[in-house]
Amino acid sequence: MKDNSNFVLTQALAPALAAEGLDLQDFTELLIRLMDYGVICRDESQVEADLYDRYLRIEPLIEDYLSLLGVRIQHERRFCFVRLYPPGARVPGLQDEGADPQSSGPFNNGLRATLNQQEVAMILVLRAEYDKALREGNVDEQGAVLVSLESIGIALRNLLRRSLPENKTERTLLFRRLRQLRLINYRQEEDVESDDTWIRIRPTLMSFVSDEVLVTLGGDTVATPASRLFGQENLEI
Repeated sequence: MKDNSNFVLTQALAPALAAEGLDLQDFTELLIRLMDYGVICRDESQVEADLYDRYLRIEPLIEDYLSLLGVRIQHERRFCFVRLYPPGARVPGLQDEGADPQSSGPFNNGLRATLNQQEVAMILVLRAEYDKALREGNVDEQGAVLVSLESIGIALRNLLRRSLPENKTERTLLFRRLRQLRLINYRQEEDVESDDTWIRIRPTLMSFVSDEVLVTLGGDTVATPASRLFGQENLEI
């Protein structure tokens, strides 16, 4: 039965892929990358640029396949990125499709990703810094903004009474994690050791933190303990 199902799927996909000059291996490679990373950004690397361009060619096929699994796709054409969300996830900018109204959003429903409180705190502050730059018009053609680590550290203290990790390894791991999620970009890992470094915050961050959360962060944050903002020690997105 399994072999027959695979044969039927292969027979259905092969002609559509061939029309785009692709084969099943190309389809599988793209699908595995999306499911594994959860996101593809065209400006991340030449590999992801090639995969994103391939996605554009067979977008309906990928959408149909993932819809069978209940996986939702956020495709931001202007900034050239694609992100996946699991069934039930509430995503800012995407209409809910039967999601639990009590769900707190992508932080609790993400695709195989778990964030600790330090990572969540950074994402919240990065969103606040992104929104500030957006209001000031300091956005590049890809929708990204440049922010210094010094500014991020100040924002962490002011908004959440937290600090950037002093330990070199902890700081490297924190920024590496955010880069893997395609929320930020920087040249080399050694750069994040200095507060003089500038990092690039990507517009992909907009789907991680809703406007409602941002209002809470900027409004009564001083009186709101981090535990109330985060809810638990480790969060899934």
